[in-house]
Amino acid sequence: MNDLIQQYAKRLKLSWIREHYHEVNARNYEEYLLKLFEQEIAQREKRKINLLLKSATLPNKYGKTFDWKDIELGQGITQTDLLDGKFIERKENLIFYGGVGVGKTYLSTLIGLNVIRKYGMRVKFYTVASLVNQLLEANEKGLLNKFFKQIEKLDLLILDELGYIPLHKQGAELLFQVISLCYEQKSIIVTTNLQFGQWNHIFGDPILTQAVVDRLIHHSRLILFKGESHRLRESVSNRY
Repeated sequence: MNDLIQQYAKRLKLSWIREHYHEVNARNYEEYLLKLFEQEIAQREKRKINLLLKSATLPNKYGKTFDWKDIELGQGITQTDLLDGKFIERKENLIFYGGVGVGKTYLSTLIGLNVIRKYGMRVKFYTVASLVNQLLEANEKGLLNKFFKQIEKLDLLILDELGYIPLHKQGAELLFQVISLCYEQKSIIVTTNLQFGQWNHIFGDPILTQAVVDRLIHHSRLILFKGESHRLRESVSNRY
């Protein structure tokens, strides 16, 4: 009988029940079944979240308490709105602007982590340089449409370090296609150390730059990071 239970559970893809059904204690059949189903569902949800976390490729920057002291959110948005992904429900974008090492990547990672764990949202993190390289490679191999379909499945796209490296013409155009694909359909978080007026240095073409800026800021919130570099501060502190 044990072998049959194992076989049927395997065919029904009830992996937790197949391995642990004999460990459940209950007062009656109904309670026993309920506990089996509860544990099976809990394990499936856990596996789903783990897969989402893995596919999101978030940097390993979480674990510490985030310091909001030098962050200017602006009117109509709160810390909770950010961390709970309320802007995602409204298909809004977030522009994180500030110097190097002030916590832009950290906060974007924290938001991504939260919305995956709490709501099972699909998130993907890229540095802009990495995304452009993958787009160029996909285009060369004829896989660009497949790549775009993966973007279309996301709830939140995080583009980190916009402005650190100027883009070549084809890379800039492909990045524009991604941003256009997400326009009014997905939320994007962009972290940058450049003001909008300096983005032409990234894209190299004033018309393309204007098109990118228009799509990103149409439904967006600008979050200002005014503090000094956390990494620099920690490095100096550790010397003394």
